[in-house]
This record gives sequence, structure tokens and C-alpha cells, in this order.
Amino acid sequence: MANIKDIAKMAGVSVTTVSRVLNDHPYVSDEKRKAVMLAMEECNYQPNLNAVHLSKGETLLVGVVIPYINHPYFGLLVEGIANEAVQYNYKLVLIQTNYVEEREIEALKMLQFKQIDALIICSRKCEWKLIKDFAAYGPIVLCEDAKGKNIYSTYINHYQTFSKALEYLHRKGHHKIGFCLGRRSGTSSQQRREAYKDFLQKINEAYNCDYIFYDSYNFEDGVEIVKRLRELRSPPTALLVTSDIVAAGMITFCKEKEIRVPEDLAIMGFDNQPIAKIMHITTLEIPLVEIGKKLFLQAIGHHQSQHEEIKVKLIERKTV
Repeated sequence: MANIKDIAKMAGVSVTTVSRVLNDHPYVSDEKRKAVMLAMEECNYQPNLNAVHLSKGETLLVGVVIPYINHPYFGLLVEGIANEAVQYNYKLVLIQTNYVEEREIEALKMLQFKQIDALIICSRKCEWKLIKDFAAYGPIVLCEDAKGKNIYSTYINHYQTFSKALEYLHRKGHHKIGFCLGRRSGTSSQQRREAYKDFLQKINEAYNCDYIFYDSYNFEDGVEIVKRLRELRSPPTALLVTSDIVAAGMITFCKEKEIRVPEDLAIMGFDNQPIAKIMHITTLEIPLVEIGKKLFLQAIGHHQSQHEEIKVKLIERKTV
């Protein structure tokens, strides 16, 4: 296979001239440009696009770290990121981690070795110190509050959002309120637990570990949670569920077992995903597609703010 030196020899020009043609440099005469193009055509030369991009100091690739590719929450974030990437002629490299730290580190090393121009982490496993160490190699953007760190972020305040939802349920007459989360660890989970404990103290209610459910990600998890509720002597009258798809599983199972929603069990979701609209689920709307757009613009340096907090909106429907 011919290389750049072979093309230069065939065209009767310097290697520098061939490089300038490959990089679409304006200061090359039409005669020399035609000679290089003809030589490339004759030997079916295919330029190494990675080398071309790197010579310009960019790859036009942005890495996107997500824990699960099939979760609606992350799907909507990626939709926003991808839509904006098309507008700026970038391509995405999706890295699914399953919350395995080593996979997240591999993504960070891609930034270090200039395989990508920037990295968006939609939900992290690594500690802050490690993330900050890699920030020296290029832009890192997180979907959580990163103020005070040399990292970009677009985020929601999970403490305030959870508090808002709990207070809404309390105004609707509920004192025995439980909640469902995905991970036990993670910044958002910690903030939500703190909001829950502060809320219970405010309304003078005791903490009940039977009202707390973790590892809630999909429709089937919602079904299993309601099954566990039916075994409790004094179950909660309302559940705050941080995923509309989990809430949908709960509501479907409740209907099968003739558990009235919201009379017997009020259910409040999160995100306002399409299924929440279809099933009339009361939820908190998080504009995930819009957040994805902002994350991408921060990654390529086209966003004015280094940190932006996104407000949520209460959507009242029929399940509370």
C-alpha cells in the first residue's frame, strides 16, 4: 500500500505539499493539487483520517459515558447529545460502563491519549480526585454539580427536587411516604436520602427502612416493589419513584391486583418520560434532551456557562 512519501514521489512534489493537500490547506497551487490527487487516484491511496484530524489538533469525536444503554433516562440524555453533535459535525463514542470503575477509567484514558476531543460522563463511578486528574488532558463534562472543580457541568439539584416532591405528597395528605432509587451510592442518591431524612424530621415522622427500595431501574423492578409492599403490616400510602418506567410497572401490577391508585397507593414518578404521559403518571419533569444538548455544547466549548443548574417542573396527573 502506498504511503505519503510514495504519493509525493509520483506527483513530483514534496511530502509537505502532499500533507497540505490532505489537510485541505489553501496555499497549494492548482497544478500541484491536481498532481497529488491524480497520484492518489492511480494508487488507490486512502488517507488515515485519524492522522489528518490529529494534525489539526482534533478528532471530531466526543466520548459519552453511560452506565446502561437501554435505560430511558440515559437514552434521552444521549438523544440530546447526539442531535447537537450532528449540528456541529461531531461523532460520538459511546462507552457503557455498567458502573464498573475500570471501564470509566478506560474512557478517561481515551481523552488522555487524544482519541477523543472531550468526554461527557452522564453518571460516574470514579472518585472526584481521579476525574480531576484527567481534566488536564481535555474538557470533561458531568451531569452533576461540579462547581469549585475544574470540570464543566449541567445538573439538577437533587436535594431540592426530592424535597419538592416530598412536600407535594405531604400536602396531598400523606405521612407514610417511601421512595425508590437506582444506586445506593452516587451523589444524586446521597442528596435524595438527605432530603428524605430532613423531610421526616420536619414532619416529625420516624424513619422506616421498610419504606426504602434500591436497585430500581426497570418495569419489572416496579412490580417486585409492590409485591414487597403487600407483605408489610403498615405499608406506605405514597411512593416517590425516581424513574417513570419503574412507576409504570407499579401501576400495572396494582391494576392487576385491584390496588387502587391513588386511593390505596399514590405513586409519583421522575423525568416525565413518554410512558408517564401515556399512563397519566404524576411526575417531575426533567428536560433530559435539553440537558444532553447543553452537555455537548459545554464539551466543545460552545456554551457560555461552565456550570448550569436546570430547574424541574411538577406535572400533576392522576396517580397522586
